[in-house]
Amino acid sequence: MKIITLTVNPALDKSAKVDGLIPTQKLKCHSIHYQPGGGGINISRMLKRLGTESTCIVPSGGDTGKHLTELLIKETIQPEILNIKDWTRENLSVVDTQSDLQYRFGMPGNELSETELKAIKNLLLKKVDSKDILVLSGSLAENMPADYYAQLIKLFADKNVKIVIDTSGSALKEALKENVFLIKPNQRELAQLAGKEFLYTAEQEAIAIELVNNKKAQYVVVSLGARGAFLACNEGVFYKSTPSIKVKSTIGAGDSMVAGLIYGIQNNFPPEKILKWGVACGVATTMSDGTTLGSKENIDTVLKLMK
Repeated sequence: MKIITLTVNPALDKSAKVDGLIPTQKLKCHSIHYQPGGGGINISRMLKRLGTESTCIVPSGGDTGKHLTELLIKETIQPEILNIKDWTRENLSVVDTQSDLQYRFGMPGNELSETELKAIKNLLLKKVDSKDILVLSGSLAENMPADYYAQLIKLFADKNVKIVIDTSGSALKEALKENVFLIKPNQRELAQLAGKEFLYTAEQEAIAIELVNNKKAQYVVVSLGARGAFLACNEGVFYKSTPSIKVKSTIGAGDSMVAGLIYGIQNNFPPEKILKWGVACGVATTMSDGTTLGSKENIDTVLKLMK
């Protein structure tokens, strides 16, 4: 069983700190860090920390794309690069050291041509075999068709591939017109799927169970933020709360949770243990500064606190 991750809208993530965020003044940034970013990329990076290899497919363009590739190779991840015309985007997060508040600036993604979109499909068809796990994670790039993930899922409809989808909005709605293995919406995204602004706990469970019963997903994992997460599947509904830790940054926490869930699935863990690993990896990342993902040491620490 191989794990293949796809990131159609990657980013070179830049983080910095300033000693007081003041308008109109020139502010001196320090503690600058660059990290490779994007849903599938972060999942591959976290899986690497768990000792699990994956094929990381990334469309990449320009000098920012080259830098992102170099950073992945530094982490001993050999990405499958699809060269594209547009430059890979940059994102910026800034922490004000006086207030300890974090400000996140997301830049618009690159555009992918029809030829480039077809190249992604062709590469997936070459790389993905029966019983593999295919992870479609992150936002769509600029002007991509909302059903692009759904198109990819259709390619493997009769090939017994475990599809893990982690996206939001219309991309998620379209993807769920097909059957997938696992989805990980947060509370707001689950409410949007139900056509509502807000769901009470019982309603959240009911919607998640309905998705399972309708065979839209075998596993529905709903992130509850600081309260942890729950997992709905044929065996029932399981909750896992988070231990009390100091949160430094939430960037990449959702992707890290998905990586932990995939680790549990690959190891044939029971549902409750799959969820435990997902929550542990997500929490471990919140213990790290800026755009840095959780370390193996922090994952082990969180797992001990959860016993």
